[in-house]
Amino acid sequence: MKLFIVEDDEAIYELLAEQFKQWSFDVSGPTDFHHVMEAFLQEDPQIVLMDIQLPAFDGFHWCREIRAVSNVPIIFLSSRDHPMDMVMAMQMGADDYVQKPFHADVLRAKVQALVRRTYAYRDETTDVLEWNGGLLDLKKGVIRKDEVEAELTKNELFIAAALIEKVDTIMTREQLIRKLWDDERFVNDNTLTVNVNRLRQKLAPLGLDDAIVTKKGLGYMALTKEGGSIS
Repeated sequence: MKLFIVEDDEAIYELLAEQFKQWSFDVSGPTDFHHVMEAFLQEDPQIVLMDIQLPAFDGFHWCREIRAVSNVPIIFLSSRDHPMDMVMAMQMGADDYVQKPFHADVLRAKVQALVRRTYAYRDETTDVLEWNGGLLDLKKGVIRKDEVEAELTKNELFIAAALIEKVDTIMTREQLIRKLWDDERFVNDNTLTVNVNRLRQKLAPLGLDDAIVTKKGLGYMALTKEGGSIS
C-alpha cells in the first residue's frame, strides 16, 4: 500500500514515514513543493496525508488538483483548529481531517479504516445500485442519470450507497458514522454533515438532491421519489 505524505516539516515527515513503514506502508513524498502533482502522478499512491500550510501553494490547492484526476483517499493534517479549515478541506474533496498534535495510533486507525472502506468495499457489494432512475456505480465512483454524471469522493460514495441500500429507511447519524469510519470516537460530527451537504450538491444536476432528506434529531433517509414524501 503506497502512502504519499505532503508535509514540509522534515521532522514530522520522517516521524510519519518511520511509523508507517513499520506498518508495511510504502512511503514517499514530494521533494519540490512547487511540483507536488508531478510526484503524486509518478508515485500513484493509494492514500495521501496532506498538510495545509505548505510552501508555494497550500494543501487546499493540491487537494483540488489531485481531485481533478483521482479519487484517492486524502487525509488532511493541520495544526490549525478553526472549524472553517475542516469545512474547506471537506469541500475540496478530503476524506478526513486530523488536527496536530495527534497520537500516532489514532492516525493509523484512521488510515486503516479509510483503506478498508475504500479498497475492500467493492468486493462486498454489487457494482451498481439503482435509485430513482439513477445508477450508482460503486466501482467507478460515479452516479449517472439521463446522460448526466456526477463524480463522487469516497465518503460521498459510501454515504450514498449506505442510504440507498436502506432506501426509505432512516439511518441515524451514529449508524452512518460507524459504517463509514468504523469508530465514531475518532470523528467530528460536522464531517458527516459537510459530506451529506456536498453529496446533495452533486446530486442536484441529476434531480436527486431532494431525495436525500434530513430527519431532524434522527438522521438521514434516501427516498423512493415516486412513493416517498419529503419532510
